[in-house]
Amino acid sequence: MASAVLPSGSQCAAAAAVAAAAAPPGLRLRLLLLLLSSAALIPTGDGQNLFTKDVTVIEGEVATISCQVNKSDDSVIQLLNPNRQTIYFRDFRPLKDSRFQLLNFSSSELKVSLTNVSISDEGRYFCQLYTDPPQESYTTITVLVPPRNLMIDIQKDTAVEGEEIEVNCTSMASKPATTIRWFKGNKELKGKSEVEEWSDMYTVTSQLMLKVNKEDDGVPVICQVEHPAVTGNLQTQRYLEVQYKPQVHIQMTYPLQGLTREGDALELTCEAIGKPQPVMVNWVRVDDEMPQHAVLSGPNLFINNLNKTDNGTYRCEASNIVGKAHSDYMLYVYDTTATTEPAVHDSRAGEEGSIRAVDHAVIGGVVAVVVFAMLCLLIILGRYFARHKGTYFTHEAKGADDAADADTAIINAEGGQNNSEEKKEYFI
Repeated sequence: MASAVLPSGSQCAAAAAVAAAAAPPGLRLRLLLLLLSSAALIPTGDGQNLFTKDVTVIEGEVATISCQVNKSDDSVIQLLNPNRQTIYFRDFRPLKDSRFQLLNFSSSELKVSLTNVSISDEGRYFCQLYTDPPQESYTTITVLVPPRNLMIDIQKDTAVEGEEIEVNCTSMASKPATTIRWFKGNKELKGKSEVEEWSDMYTVTSQLMLKVNKEDDGVPVICQVEHPAVTGNLQTQRYLEVQYKPQVHIQMTYPLQGLTREGDALELTCEAIGKPQPVMVNWVRVDDEMPQHAVLSGPNLFINNLNKTDNGTYRCEASNIVGKAHSDYMLYVYDTTATTEPAVHDSRAGEEGSIRAVDHAVIGGVVAVVVFAMLCLLIILGRYFARHKGTYFTHEAKGADDAADADTAIINAEGGQNNSEEKKEYFI
C-alpha cells in the first residue's frame, strides 16, 4: 500500500470531470451534478487518513477492494483501476465492467467486489480522497493461478530388476511456480526440477532417476504438487511394472513326518515365482542320473520304494526371459529301523548354486560308532573276568583231587593220617 498527495483541488475536479465524461449517458448528468455540489464543499482534510490493503486472490474467485478513511468529514471517495479509469465515484459506477459491484458506501468506506478474477486483473488499484490537498492510496491485487495440468511420464512401461529408469513430472501454467515432491509408496525421494516462464506463467518439470528391484513391482510412484492456490494434495501417480527372475522353493509333500526310510515314497513339489511367470520347471539329479523309478509330473517329483541308491542332491530349475534360478534338495534314505529325526533340507533358490542342508545323519552315525565301541569293550572285559574266575581250595583239601571217596580224600590231604581223625565228621 502507498499514498500520495495530489497537486491541487482544481486538478481533482478536472479528473472527476473526465470520469463523468467517460460515464454512460444515463449516469453522466448525475455525476456532473454531484461534481458541482461536491466541488464547492471540498474541505481542508486536515488529520484525515486514507488507507487500503493489498489483495491476493485465486483465479476465478472474488477480490474485495476497500478504501477506508479515518476521521471522515464526508469527502468524496473514488476508486480507479490500473489504467486510471474510474471504477466508482462515490456510489456511482462509470465503468461498464459489471464484474465490479458495490458492497458498501459511506463517508468512511468505499468497498467494491471484483468477481471472476483473471490474470489480466492484476495490478495497482487507486483510492482517492477529494480533500485539500487530495489524498491517494493504492492496493495491489495479486492473482494466483493453480497448475492447469499435471502429467507424469515413465521412460519405460516395463523395467527389469536392477535397471535405472527415468521418471518425469510436469506442472503446467501456474503462478507462481509450483514445488514438486516425489514419493515411492510412502518413501520420499529427491528429484531435479527446472522452471520455465512464459507470459507471467510458469511450467515446472521435475526429473527422478529410479533404480528398481523386484520389490518395486506394483508400487506407485507419486508426483505431488505444492502451490499456494491449491488446498490439500494435488498429485498424480503411475504404478511400476518390474520384471524379475524366478524365485524357487522346494516343498516336501510326502512323507508327512519328513523322515525318508527305505521302502517309503518321496514326493517333492517345486514352487517357482517370477515375472513373467516361469513357463518351464525342470528336475535334475546333480552329478548323477535320475532314478529309473522316479516319476516327473510338471513341478512334482515322485520316487517310490526308496533305497540308499537314491541318495543325492535333486535340483529344481526354473527360468523366464529375465534369467534362471534353482533350488536343491539333499535326499538321505534311512534304514527301516531308524528313529532319528530327519535332516532339515533348506532348499533355497540361487543363480548358480544353492545352500545345501546339513545332514544330521553324519552326527547320528558318529554317535552309533561310539556306542558300538563301548559295547564291544564291555563284552571283552566280561570275558576276561570270566576266564580268571577258576576253582578255589582250602589248605585241608590240597592233594585230595584224585581221591576215590571222601575218606580217602581226607587221608590224602595235607597233614596225612595224623589229622585224619580230626578231619572226619560223623553224621548220626
